[in-house]
Amino acid sequence: MRVFITGASGHVGSAVVPELVSAGHEVVGLARSDQSADKVKALGVEVRRGDLDDLDGLREAASAADGVIHLAFKHEAMMSGDYEGAIRDDLVVVRAFGEALAGTGKPLVTTAGTLMVAMSGMGRLGTEDDVLDSGPRVESENTVIGFAERGVRSSVLRLPPTVHGPMDHHGFIPILIGIARAKGVSGYVGDGANQWPAAQTPDVARLYRLALESAPAGSRLNAVADEGVPFRRIAEAIGRRLGVPVAAIADEDVPEHFGFLAPMVVLGNPTSSARTRKLLDWTPERPDLLTDLELDHYFATAAV
Repeated sequence: MRVFITGASGHVGSAVVPELVSAGHEVVGLARSDQSADKVKALGVEVRRGDLDDLDGLREAASAADGVIHLAFKHEAMMSGDYEGAIRDDLVVVRAFGEALAGTGKPLVTTAGTLMVAMSGMGRLGTEDDVLDSGPRVESENTVIGFAERGVRSSVLRLPPTVHGPMDHHGFIPILIGIARAKGVSGYVGDGANQWPAAQTPDVARLYRLALESAPAGSRLNAVADEGVPFRRIAEAIGRRLGVPVAAIADEDVPEHFGFLAPMVVLGNPTSSARTRKLLDWTPERPDLLTDLELDHYFATAAV
């Protein structure tokens, strides 16, 4: 299968591309800069220059492919405070892919997050059956699922907030480590009992391949290995490795301490992947998050 992938040079994309190639797929990776192009070339696949604002180019690349995996997101805009703008742009991109693939039966695999379900405040274990009417990135997810009625074999992978492992240099875990280093304390909120799900990067990459190859049209998939790790235990692991105290951050200090992560560190997000595992015969094989935090790689490369 000839696969067009956005975000090919990013954290998850850099694992998805080799996973696809090892399974015999031909890959074309989108690159917006010379640096990204060099990373994609180093993975041994074809480069297509362009970015998420080049809608005609995205439609053309999708039409020429046998399937599309959409991983890219305007993370710089999100981290600078324009999360709503990044969400709007993502919706425009997925609509462009849907237009290009309508009536073809080709697969389109896109990306969402388990945290968006948690933001609804449902207060229980999340599942693949949870569907929201509104919320961050919800319209993009629902639009992609709706493409199933337009002849696209569409699916959405909901990533946990912690896709972890040696390839993770800029995700939430490195950011939390960087905050703990800078502030001299590894923090949590309240009693720290709120739970975050997690999965290792190679396991997530394999799920993207399985979704591309065989996910039924209109599938919502939870890319989750650990159903829920208490946030306090994450903070404790970070504090122990850095040799800094672990403490609850007062509610009024949470925005200043955690920055753009502040709305997320307070969320409880326990999530099941039981339906995903059964549907695609996917079994996570890599060590869990707390085991991973006992290794050295995060503490040599963490963001500061």
